[in-house]
Parts: sequence; structure tokens; C-alpha cells
Amino acid sequence: MEFGALLEGRLVRRYKRFLADVALASGEVITVHCPNTGAMTGCAEEGARVWLSRSAVVTRKYPHTWELVETASGMACVHSVAANRVVREGFTSGRIPGFSAYPHIQGEVKYGTGSRADFLLSGTSGRVFVEVKSVTLHRDGGSGAFPDAVSARGTRHLRELQSVVSADTRALLLFCVLHTGIDRVSAAGDIDPAYRAALVEAMAAGVEVQAWRARVDPTGLILDCALPFTPDPIPAEQEGVC
Repeated sequence: MEFGALLEGRLVRRYKRFLADVALASGEVITVHCPNTGAMTGCAEEGARVWLSRSAVVTRKYPHTWELVETASGMACVHSVAANRVVREGFTSGRIPGFSAYPHIQGEVKYGTGSRADFLLSGTSGRVFVEVKSVTLHRDGGSGAFPDAVSARGTRHLRELQSVVSADTRALLLFCVLHTGIDRVSAAGDIDPAYRAALVEAMAAGVEVQAWRARVDPTGLILDCALPFTPDPIPAEQEGVC
């Protein structure tokens, strides 16, 4: 996934969940769209370097969108939807192994009790329902965690994935890490114990879980490394190496 030309600035503040003020090099302060509804812990520090894209839609009230931030522990992409684009490219390019038997890919497919799978892979071997979660919550020693706030929606998605597992149907939860300082992933059970419990149950029922980190820089994003995942944090000395 490639960015066009991005505009650099400094974060003044993030507020009302969807808005942020950014100071440009010229001294002008502009209000931009913040495309992340989470807590954004560690990714919204005052004065941080940020990068913005500009929409071609002239009727937008706030034409700029906040894409990237330089944190104390690495570069991060705060645009959650970018995770889906990066993962789609990972499947279509064959970068994510183990899915060559499912060459057809659809996005936003209805399933379960009113949910939509991010992707449905299909082929002669059957189907794979895929749920993608963006990870930017960085903790001590390079540990990443999801979710960064209580997520009833995320727990519901786990139940839906669990319900479709059968002889010819796989279910995959893919944590897309959009933070270069993260080298392993776990559930944030201290933030949302219900999500962790549902995740453990889903894994026991056959839901597959993978974590992949993307290279993040102002030119674009690309999956470049599979990371270890466990429901609970992995000690730093046991971390995986890309």
C-alpha cells in the first residue's frame, strides 16, 4: 500500500475522537480527520511528528486525514482501515503463506448474526472467513496488545468466527501490527478481560490466530514479518525475531 505525498506537521491535540489539530511547518494550525476510534495510547502525544494525506473530495469539511505518527518507540499508522488494505495485498501477493488453495477474495461479506467478515477467501478447499484487527498499543519491551479499550464489537466478532468453523470452513483472526516497535502480540486482558476469555474459547474451537507486522514509513505500508502471538504476554526474552 503506497501513500501519495504526505504533509508533515506536529500534533497539537486529538479530541472528540475523530478530530485533531496539527501545526504545520508554516505555523498554521489545521483541523484534520482522525480515522481511529480507539484510545490511541502512546500514539497521540502532544508535539509528536505526524503525517497527513489530503482527500481529492473538495466538499469534505476537513480535507486532511491523519495517517502516521512518530512515537517514542517507533513509527505507527493510526488509520485503522489501512490494516485491511495491507492484509488484502498480503493475501493477493501470496506474502501470507498457507492460503494458496483459496485464490478468490471478497471484502465485507455478511455472515453470522448480522456481522460482516473483513474478507472471505474461497477455493476448491472451501472457505476462510477473515477478521482483521489493527494493533498499535505498544507496551514495555516491544509487546503489543489488542484491544486498547473495551471492545464489545471485537468480542462479538470472535463469537461469529467461532460459529462458522467446520470441516470445509476455516476462520482466521489476523492482528495487523501497524507499529514498528512491536515484536510480539497478546490480548490486553487487563483492559478487556471478556475479549481475552472469548479469544481463548475461540482458539480452542478452531479459530486460527496470526499476527503480522507491517513496515511503516511515509512512503507506504507492507506486511514484512510474522510475529508470535499468545493470549497472554510473552516475556521479552522469548520474543520472535523477524
